[in-house]
Amino acid sequence: MTRYGEWIEVRTGAADAGSGAGAAHVAELVLDRPAAMNAVSTDLARALADACADLARDTSVRAVVLTSTHERAFCVGADLKERNSFTDAELGRQRPHARAAYTGVLELPVPTIAAVHGYALGGGFELALSCDLIVADPSAVVGLPEVSVGVIPGGGGTQLLPRRVGAARAAELIFSARRVDAAEAHGLGLVDRLVGPGEDRTEALALAAGIAAHSPVGLRAAKRALRTGWGTDLRAGLEIEDAAWRSVAFSGDRAEGVAAFNEKRKPEWPGE
Repeated sequence: MTRYGEWIEVRTGAADAGSGAGAAHVAELVLDRPAAMNAVSTDLARALADACADLARDTSVRAVVLTSTHERAFCVGADLKERNSFTDAELGRQRPHARAAYTGVLELPVPTIAAVHGYALGGGFELALSCDLIVADPSAVVGLPEVSVGVIPGGGGTQLLPRRVGAARAAELIFSARRVDAAEAHGLGLVDRLVGPGEDRTEALALAAGIAAHSPVGLRAAKRALRTGWGTDLRAGLEIEDAAWRSVAFSGDRAEGVAAFNEKRKPEWPGE
């Protein structure tokens, strides 16, 4: 367990991920600012960016789950109480720290899963959108209400949301600033799995453990191909996929995976 500043915690080899082969390779990235419902202050943003930088360098990590310690919120977004006291110059100086936090989550090189319950609004929902998958329980309420306070989503929401649900649906949600409950969010594709009450973290960790049982080389290459190919045409995307395939085809993991399949045993990934 490692603390970053006062409000971010990283737990590696999470015991709650189970006892399977992948559990030891799951990292839990914990938002732990309960007094403010995990509102993203300057200090929290700095700590989150630092934690993500360390996780990105840790080759033992194969999957990351983003969770919250607050019972009623995943994250309510930017700390507007802090920002209320800012001058324009101070707000400008905060911006690079906020961007580094969201980019840090988005650019983690391994599969990422957000475990969402309660409020995930504004920048809080953008943190979830920065993950590859979102698991939510029935208490989840998501939305991007930034235009209601005179700004726009600035943590990736205008780019990530349309990639999830299409341009028109994203426009409706952003322009209306409305909050969406868990059932509708699941129906719209805003979240990927809707689980039982209080089960978001448990299910996300179990999903991560299952993912982390697979080849670390393969997982990183697959994510790289998916994310890099997002904004390209099909021809360019297929070239990106081919480059990613070539990066793993002659790896130790590929050799071990084929051997284990033929020998009917579990692979022991060299991670090379």
